[in-house]
Amino acid sequence: MASNDAANTHVHSSGSLKGRTVLMSGGSRGIGLAIALRAARDGANVAIMAKTGQPHPSLAGTVHTAAREISDAGGGALAIVGDVRNDDDVAAAVEATIAEFGGIDVVVNNASAIDLSTTPDISMKRYDLMADINVRGTFMLSKFSLAALKRSGNPHILTLSPPLNLDPKWAGMHLAYTMAKYGMSLTTLGLAEELRGDGVAVNSLWPRTLIDTAAIRNMPGGEDLVKAARSPRIVADAAHAILTRDSRSCTGNFFTDEEVLDQEGVTDFSGYSMGAPENGLVPDIFL
Repeated sequence: MASNDAANTHVHSSGSLKGRTVLMSGGSRGIGLAIALRAARDGANVAIMAKTGQPHPSLAGTVHTAAREISDAGGGALAIVGDVRNDDDVAAAVEATIAEFGGIDVVVNNASAIDLSTTPDISMKRYDLMADINVRGTFMLSKFSLAALKRSGNPHILTLSPPLNLDPKWAGMHLAYTMAKYGMSLTTLGLAEELRGDGVAVNSLWPRTLIDTAAIRNMPGGEDLVKAARSPRIVADAAHAILTRDSRSCTGNFFTDEEVLDQEGVTDFSGYSMGAPENGLVPDIFL
């Protein structure tokens, strides 16, 4: 467990990801890229599997620009253009990562689609997209990586999904999205139990507040919302702290970023704010 020195106002994790290999879905921008860059600064290898091979009209970053940033930050980088909905793409990504770096120590299920429409308003095409990327994609990438993870000395699966909060409020607000995100969280719950004897850690991580991402900026009123958000760095620092813990003693948790950093002795989160004071931040959903 990491140092719990309350004097710390920055993350000082006891472990390093140097020489370890991370396979991440998504990650060409936003929270996923921030997690990848934090690992790269330790000297980790990061394989990013994302759909964006060519620049997107409204979203910054491709899998190739992400790989360059990972290299520049000091990590090994592998750009894999692939769709987490496609079985062959996921199997090929696992094989390519092992071929390039010799194994897989960490899987980060970061790819996720969001649509907060109510049931009458959501199209079944959008429903299927969220079910396929969020639930099936998380299950499949985890499943296809298991053999490699079991050969690692400290294997971790980390999924960016919320605690399983059964307050009807969240299901009532955006049922399709809630089912898709909770499907990711059920994967954490089940795999943690299933893999406990194998020493593979399986955890979920969720931000306590809104995070500055393209998804938020592209919403109506997004520029104002971002001011009441935190930087993706807070999630990256929390992910790093989890992934450097002993896999046998840290599994089956639904962490928030604040909770993890609090355990690491961080007492001041103001450096992560995008402008608003701490009491002006917008809480994230599902909490």
